[in-house]
Amino acid sequence: MWDEQLKQLQAHGLNIALAIVVILLLWVQVHLWFGKGSYREYAQLQERITAQKQENVQLKIRNESLAAEVNDLKNGSEAIEERARAELGMIKQGEVFFQIVK
Repeated sequence: MWDEQLKQLQAHGLNIALAIVVILLLWVQVHLWFGKGSYREYAQLQERITAQKQENVQLKIRNESLAAEVNDLKNGSEAIEERARAELGMIKQGEVFFQIVK
């Protein structure tokens, strides 16, 4: 009789332990897929990081180009002359300006 009750208690205890383990696993899965810091959020952050890195590369190239242009404007008269001709329509003394109209 005692053996039978002990076996029932052990089986009942195992069922409770199994239920607790299953509940914990479900809780972990829910948080893994849908909670804060979830896999989905991680994937979205990875996409944003990739996009930001690409934008950073483009901005770095642009910055280098602008820095080179600033350096040319500070140190070289050719860049200033080119800009004056292209943007302001200026010519050197003694030059003749021809404008071709299409």
